Amino acid sequence: MTLQSTSNFPNSRCYVLKLHRDAKPVTGCLIGRLEHIASGEHVDFANGEELLAWVARHAAALDAQRADEATP
Repeated sequence: MTLQSTSNFPNSRCYVLKLHRDAKPVTGCLIGRLEHIASGEHVDFANGEELLAWVARHAAALDAQRADEATP
């Protein structure tokens, strides 16, 4: 067995999901806040589409920033 030195779930991609008291996940009503652990950046969302769109944009921006920092 070979151990990998990089985590499958790095801290730079760690988020906290907080569902609003009025959210009703059973019916697909997702309302809440998502916070990026490392930066503290957060977004309030009113539905699942907004949640997923923000995660995709945020993660892509982090990847682009990391690529820029790695370029000499």
